[in-house]
Amino acid sequence: MSVDPRLARRQAAAANRTSTPQPPQPAAPTPPAPVQASETTPTTTSDSDVKASSAPADSYKLKFCTVCASNNNRSMEAHLRLSTSTASYPVISFGTGHYVRLPGPSISQPQVYTFNNTSYNKIYEELQAQDERLYRNNGILNMLDRNRGIKWGPERFHDWIVGASRLEPLNRGDKGADGTEGGVVDVVFTCEERCWDAVVENLLERGAPLNRPVHVFNIDIRDNHEEALVGGRAILELADSLNDAASQERQAHGPSGWQNGSGPARMSFDERVPEILGTWQEKWPNLPALWTLSWF
Repeated sequence: MSVDPRLARRQAAAANRTSTPQPPQPAAPTPPAPVQASETTPTTTSDSDVKASSAPADSYKLKFCTVCASNNNRSMEAHLRLSTSTASYPVISFGTGHYVRLPGPSISQPQVYTFNNTSYNKIYEELQAQDERLYRNNGILNMLDRNRGIKWGPERFHDWIVGASRLEPLNRGDKGADGTEGGVVDVVFTCEERCWDAVVENLLERGAPLNRPVHVFNIDIRDNHEEALVGGRAILELADSLNDAASQERQAHGPSGWQNGSGPARMSFDERVPEILGTWQEKWPNLPALWTLSWF
């Protein structure tokens, strides 16, 4: 796994500091209420599939971003899981392709749409009118029906202006929009290595104008509906572990310096991330993971 050199330098400096008190053990959380499945969730998703978050609803919440190629299948399943978990995480989602590509009548005839100005509802209605039987049988209409209940339409990561307000999704009632109106996140999850490469490269090209750290993970998920369901559960579990650690460090050291990565709570959290990922990977060995610390 790649490690940002600035984090390595901070880890070395941390070794020479006086040890800080260990964070207090958090109180046992109240058992969460069951999460109701969205009416627009694909028929393959059941209430029992939705993993309850281990984080108390009133605890600190990390902000997440999910990314796949077309912002339709894997990133949207993860978006749904994170936003409808007991913790109700703030979350946004994107694609990294030049266009939104969906299966068509044949491999050589994909359905192609543009990012940022095509709604999931429009795509749904067009495909339903073209061949409802085909797109119902291959799961595309079920997927789009779920998507249009989560947010308006697919967005492209490269067009996202970090730090710019995102009030329109909040006003529309997009799931997970509450908390992301500031246009920044703490963690990015990609669902394919080429998407991880595209995100990390794009962040480097941006030149870190906000000087704000962001953890970028890749969870390698095959692009089909069944694997997306499994991957969504796995991403939620990793998000819960990261959020628990962030809450513990903030309780122990205070939130000072958290946003720019200079405070003791943030430094301690950053240092715990590799161990958290290693523990998660042991449980999910069939979902190879990558990680790096990047900057906005």
